[in-house]
This record gives sequence, C-alpha cells and structure tokens, in this order.
Amino acid sequence: MHSAYIIDTTYFLPEILIDNERINAEHPEWSVDKISAKTGIEKRYYAKEDQTSGDLAYIAAEQFFEKGIIEKSKVDFLILCTQSPDYFLPTTACILQDRLGLSKGIGAFDFNLGCSGFVYGLGIAKGLVSSGQAKNVLLITAETYSRFINPNDKKNKTIFGDAATATLISSEPVLGKPVGKILHFSYGTDGSGAKHLIVKNGALRNMQKGNAADVYVADEFYSNDDYLFMDGKQIFDFTVFNVPGLVNNCLQKNEVTLEDIDLYIFHQANEFMLDRVRRMCKIPAEKFYIFIKDTGNTVSSTIPIALNHALENNVISKGNKVLLCGFGVGLSMGATLLEY
Repeated sequence: MHSAYIIDTTYFLPEILIDNERINAEHPEWSVDKISAKTGIEKRYYAKEDQTSGDLAYIAAEQFFEKGIIEKSKVDFLILCTQSPDYFLPTTACILQDRLGLSKGIGAFDFNLGCSGFVYGLGIAKGLVSSGQAKNVLLITAETYSRFINPNDKKNKTIFGDAATATLISSEPVLGKPVGKILHFSYGTDGSGAKHLIVKNGALRNMQKGNAADVYVADEFYSNDDYLFMDGKQIFDFTVFNVPGLVNNCLQKNEVTLEDIDLYIFHQANEFMLDRVRRMCKIPAEKFYIFIKDTGNTVSSTIPIALNHALENNVISKGNKVLLCGFGVGLSMGATLLEY
C-alpha cells in the first residue's frame, strides 16, 4: 500500500463580479448589510455566458501546471467533480485530457457530487494511489451553479458563486514544501433529503423544461423546477445534527482527539451555518478556518480554495493535522484528516 499526499492546489474565479451592492440594486429590499449579516459573503463570481465548467476547469489546471510542480506527462489519472458538466456525454474529464495535452495513457472520468465532492475526490484519488493504479492524480472541481439560479431568486443569488480548483495527489511528497498525507475517511449519505437541494428538470427523469410554475415560500425562495431549489432549513438541520457525529467518527478512525487537530476546514456554506456547526462540534473558533467573504459558496471548490488560502498565508505548517469536512447536496457528507 502506497501513501497518498496532497502536493498542492490552486483555484480560478471567473471574471463577472457579483457583489452585495449589485444584488442590492436588483433587490432593494435586501440591504448590503443584511446580505453580509445573513451569509458572511460580500462578493462572488459568475462565469461568462460562453464559459462552461470545463472551461473553468481547464484554466485552473493550466494555472496549476504553470507552478512547475509537475510535468503534464507525469499525470496518470484525471478526475473531475462537477454537477454542471459540459455535456451529458462524453465525460468532461475526457475532453480536458485532450485540451490540456495530457497523455493518452491516463484514466479520466467525472463524478457528480456537490459540497462534499472534494473530500470524496480525495478518497478516490487515495484509492488509486494506494492501490498502485496511479502515481499522480489531478483532482479538479468545477461548477457553474450560476446557470441553475433563477434571476429573481435573491436568496440563492447571495450564496453561490462559480469557481474551479486543481489539486495534485501523489504517491511521493515534494521535498521542501508542506504536503498533506491523506489519512482515513468517514462518509455519510441520506438520499431521503435529495429533494431539499435539487434542480428537477433537464435530465432524464424530467427532460422537459419551461413548464413549471414559480414557487414562493415565505418570501425567501423564488424558483421553479427549471432552476436550483434549496430548502435552507432542511439543509441546515441535516448539517448541524449530522456533521458532529461524522467528525467524531473521523477522529476515532484516525485515533486522534478534537484537541489534537490544529485546523478545521469545513465546506464554506455560509458563515451562519459554519458558526453553528462549529459550536455543535465544540471546535474552538481559533482552530476553525473561514474563507468565504470574497468567493461565496463555490460548492465542491470551497474546501480546496480555503486550503490553498490557509497554506499561502502560512496558517498550516509542518507537523500540523488538518481535518476537512464537506456536506450538502445529496444529501451527502464526508471527512478526512491530513497530516502535514
């Protein structure tokens, strides 16, 4: 069995800035201060009309290769986490293999997960590396959730942004820089809550679009079946009542205690939810990393973006233990421990 390490990560935010002032101009009843207080988010970014998740993924990957950490020829597996692929088929990862100029001798596939996707992707990558199927796995997360948001849906508009990240998982650490050894995982799934965060129309269950009535609930939701629907209360309840048990299970699997962890990086859903789940988990505020104000909720990209930011700002150093936890659409959750 080979060990697997996170070598480095990078991220890309598209060009269209959606700040709170813009949302306030479109929805005057929501002040700038109200948006910030409810979400902890001040700005988020949208892809241009002609940009797909595959385009964002390509840019993030190219930026990663520009760091010079690895040659493209050394990558032997490509994994893309996205819920907004370029096509139903073929898999966007295969298109990226060609666009990036990677070897034709690699494996490549997409997998469909949201806010827990990065942790699941690390689990897949570790499995490939540990079993000897790959030495260097490029894990990409990319979403254009902006395509799913009704223009009049002021609630989801304040939360979600588009982004892509690229992370290298390898069997060999890089000398001279902190790398994260990937340890044990814990997972959880409750598909009975799938309806609470969903885009109903467009795929094979409901292919027809444009025939759904608008839905209003307590002036908070504006959506229809063609767009993203999120029942915030149900997602909140799932998170605060299930994540603490998941975290404890992950700690037990890795034979560490809550106090042994130097930093916790959770999916950056919104600041209110993060504060509540932190307190439910009994994690000290100084060990709980939040980086959402300038990016918004970028779904599967929030954890690698926050991880990148923590590393770039020397918040993580050699010898640190970092616990990652993702949760959301599915309903799905996952956690793992990194040892630097």
